[in-house]
Amino acid sequence: MVFSSLFFLCNFLPLSLGLYYLFKNRTYRNWLLIVISLIFYAWGEPIWISVLLLSTFFSYFCALIAEKNRGSFKGKMSLVISVVGNLLILGFFKYSGFLIDNINGIIGSNIQTPDIGLPIGISFYTFKIVSYLVDVYNGETEAQKSPFKLLLYVSLFHQLMAGPITRYRDISEAIDNRVETFKDFNSGVSRFIIGLGKKVILAGTAGKVVESFLSTDYTRLSLLGAWFGILMFAFQLYFDFSGYSDMAIGLGSMFGFKYKENFDYPYISKSASEFWRRWHISLGSFFRDYVYIPLGGNRKHRIRNLFIVWALTGLWHGANWNFVIWGLYYFVLLLIEKAFLLKLFEKLPGLISRLYLWVAVLVGWVFFYHTDISQAFKFLGIMFGSGAKAISSPELSIHFWNNAVFLVISIIGCTPLISGIIKKIKGEGDGGKIIRFIEVYGKPVFNIAVLILSVIFLVGQSYSPFMYFKF
Repeated sequence: MVFSSLFFLCNFLPLSLGLYYLFKNRTYRNWLLIVISLIFYAWGEPIWISVLLLSTFFSYFCALIAEKNRGSFKGKMSLVISVVGNLLILGFFKYSGFLIDNINGIIGSNIQTPDIGLPIGISFYTFKIVSYLVDVYNGETEAQKSPFKLLLYVSLFHQLMAGPITRYRDISEAIDNRVETFKDFNSGVSRFIIGLGKKVILAGTAGKVVESFLSTDYTRLSLLGAWFGILMFAFQLYFDFSGYSDMAIGLGSMFGFKYKENFDYPYISKSASEFWRRWHISLGSFFRDYVYIPLGGNRKHRIRNLFIVWALTGLWHGANWNFVIWGLYYFVLLLIEKAFLLKLFEKLPGLISRLYLWVAVLVGWVFFYHTDISQAFKFLGIMFGSGAKAISSPELSIHFWNNAVFLVISIIGCTPLISGIIKKIKGEGDGGKIIRFIEVYGKPVFNIAVLILSVIFLVGQSYSPFMYFKF
């Protein structure tokens, strides 16, 4: 089941909220959340619940042992076994085929690739569990004494499928003592609708244009057509994933949970370093705290540590070499920036550094999109003038002008322009009255309009899962 489906919007969510607020007892509400979360997860392929339950209850017992024996050999072994065990489960489902294919290619063997599916969300909930185990052993949070409350943390349907990668210590208090307020519920509804609009209207519109330029015969592609196509893919990916995060955060607020932000307008960055402080924040902080710093961080072997982190970041996104190349591409960019580029940009106008960031990110998205590496380089060649049929084309002109309004909205949506204007108005003499008028009348009208428009879009769409489900 996905958030951006008519069944979820018209049936699952209203019924879940109705039952949740029908109960007054916190224990009953928690049990209800577990049940509806498992139903939500099992809607497509119920067999994968077994993997989630296995990881959760296995980690529950290991965490108790690790906490009780912290600092001893037994405690360390419990941590190692539990972390490795969860990563092996992830590796079996996500990377076994990739590993076997590479072995076959290297030694010329004919090992049969296992025909297994990928449990949705396994990359996300595995990292949640790993962060819980490490934090318990390090004494940064207490082990959960109830296996079912730990299951609630792992399975919460708000952020089960595609994050944010919420840490147990950030919501442990809310499991037993959260307070649901009308203000939080109202802001949650608003945030959910914004995310829905991003996914259904903006990402959906961009995706249709992407198909015309990136899922086509590149021998007919023009130079500007290649840039336009990858730009639309950048919009599609951002609005799809940030839209999911908005919806997850909004749903959390409706049920009394507060999740941290996962995106902070990454496309306004002036460097790749800044971009990754703003894009998929929960993943970046996970690799920083649980991989980079334990390896030595900036203190020793910095380049090696960065190499490992970015190789893993790429591999986490998919079992294919294009994702590894994409990750290592950022590794190289960050090294160059730290060596001299950031100092150079300090002396230049901000427009130049932002232009650099956009070019760098779009080049990166070429590798992210193409699982066929030869196609990726072919597309890059067209972008930079090698192999392009022409500079422009009639098809590009038609798509550009048909989507001119969409482009303006997308650019604005990638920036804090609107929130900046609101802050400026607040700072003026009568700004408070204007803001209150907008909040009382304008915001509800806008939300209703986005919701209606999203539903209209959904009526004519087939099943459209979030792009990060496959990662």
